[in-house]
Amino acid sequence: MSERNGSAAKPDLAVLREEIKQTRAELGETVQALAAKADVKARARDQVEQTRQRVLAQAHELTGRVREAAVTAGGRAASATGHARETALAPAAERVRADPAPALLVAAGLAALVGIILIVRGRR
Repeated sequence: MSERNGSAAKPDLAVLREEIKQTRAELGETVQALAAKADVKARARDQVEQTRQRVLAQAHELTGRVREAAVTAGGRAASATGHARETALAPAAERVRADPAPALLVAAGLAALVGIILIVRGRR
């Protein structure tokens, strides 16, 4: 209490302004978080993008494994027959090494399919 008139002491103006500034900042962050949660399209796009990236990474990994297996199998077959060009796997392995685009197209198709499924399921 103030000694002069018996009422509570007035808070410092600078402290009040700082509290108002902090409250506005917190309120702005809260509004942004609520807007992000309410934006279903953006959330669906983010989910599709994450799924697409995951599928592309898996496709890339699988392509590497297939190439490695093809080379290993081709090497085994070549050592068994003595002729790497005569094996059935050597030309296939070379085609995969030369043009990985079909594997990437399959991965992109899978990502699109997963995205469509997520969007359709989100509407229900």
